[in-house]
Amino acid sequence: MNTMTLWHISGGGFAALAFAALLVGFSKTAVSGANTVSLAVFAAVLPARASTGVLLPVLIAGDVLAVLTYRRHAHWPTLWRLFPAVAAGVVLGTLFLVRADDGVVRTSIGAILLLMAGVTLWRRRRAERAGEPDAVTGRAGRAKARSYGVLGGFTTMVANAGGPVMSMYLLSAGFRKLGFLGTSAFFFLIVNVSKVPFSAGLGLIDGRSLLLDAALVVFVVPGALIGKWAVTRIDQRLFEQLVIAATIVGGVQLLLR
Repeated sequence: MNTMTLWHISGGGFAALAFAALLVGFSKTAVSGANTVSLAVFAAVLPARASTGVLLPVLIAGDVLAVLTYRRHAHWPTLWRLFPAVAAGVVLGTLFLVRADDGVVRTSIGAILLLMAGVTLWRRRRAERAGEPDAVTGRAGRAKARSYGVLGGFTTMVANAGGPVMSMYLLSAGFRKLGFLGTSAFFFLIVNVSKVPFSAGLGLIDGRSLLLDAALVVFVVPGALIGKWAVTRIDQRLFEQLVIAATIVGGVQLLLR
């Protein structure tokens, strides 16, 4: 079966999905959160609900490559602190998807994208200040981990958009580049794999979505290799500005669609 006929995807639409898959690989090994652009592309080319199921295996492929690249730099105490709250957020996101139709999901994805763009702008401004990283231990630190974890779990389940939330948490905790990439790699691999049964139960992952994934995953590998090469060379500030701008455009497009 021709994967491009599954959702009546045009040649240009498939090219856009392929670029989005390449960007997933790049984001996993270079700039976490850049795949919010991929989310907007997938939701624009495919039906909004279906797009979350198609994108998930593509993200998992990127997570595997990121873990293989940065596995020695993960900070497991931080991961164990986050997982219980993330699990609660995933359950809440699943309940939301049970009741939400395609239009509500599309609007929610657009709103989440705009929210994440705002969160990222706030995080960037915060990172530019000379203050100390936020506390991540003690009562305040545990409350912070729970709040970020629930929001991250909900956004990643509904829209695969937990990257900016977790990026903000890890950066506020004072993680440097390699520790950040290693910890986020394991975090998203474990969380995304745990979402597969929920997505399959909701009918978001099935034979035809996996067939399209098989055609798209091959584009994740070169993206990851480019990211690994670029991570020490990229102008982070400029790239994040471009990502934020693209995220805002994608969110507005989905809200107006």
